[in-house]
Amino acid sequence: MGQCRILVVDDESRMRKLVKDFLVKGGYDVFEAEDGEAAVDLFFEQKDIALIILDVMMPKMDGWQVCREIRQYSKVPIIMLTAKSDERDELMGFELGVDEYISKPFSPKILVARVDAVLRRTMQSEEGSLEVGGIVVDKTAHQVKIDGNAVELSVKEFELLSYFIMNKGVALSREKILNNVWNYDYFGDARTIDTHVKKLRSKMGQKGDYIKTIWGMGYKFEVDG
Repeated sequence: MGQCRILVVDDESRMRKLVKDFLVKGGYDVFEAEDGEAAVDLFFEQKDIALIILDVMMPKMDGWQVCREIRQYSKVPIIMLTAKSDERDELMGFELGVDEYISKPFSPKILVARVDAVLRRTMQSEEGSLEVGGIVVDKTAHQVKIDGNAVELSVKEFELLSYFIMNKGVALSREKILNNVWNYDYFGDARTIDTHVKKLRSKMGQKGDYIKTIWGMGYKFEVDG
């Protein structure tokens, strides 16, 4: 699923490794580019990059140029990293359609939290319906139908089902589900997710089997056949 792929662009290999390690730990699939030209090539080559973490100062093509190039074709979320904390730079970034702006040095954990938040906003802003395997999730009306029959879900069950469908075929850790459905600042535990999944499966009837348990890790939404 596209939401899991992140492109990290920075000419400092140590910085790329630091950011990548934390993102991979958070359950993301990470691609790296060491300069602006490589970043643009990789973005268009991969097609399904869900978010870009982009350094400003780079050789060949700086972050602003990369942003301009990509914005001609895509609204993919972009988080800019910069050593500068100049307000003019920040304003320029937002004018170019940058979603977040983080000054170096920064906490990698905070960066991952920002990534989660930006992707969550992106997914929530996508109005319309999700449809898979006889399940229709109407995000605008906040309604779910299974094989044509309306199913009453709580707010969290609705968000959980939406998140599973948008991540169809992707193994999701309990931590990642907590971060994205309950928000990264929620101090709960895995039992919260397990309880909600149990109730959701029950309400989904036979379709509840689409939510597979991955022992010792979490869950995967997979449509049979």
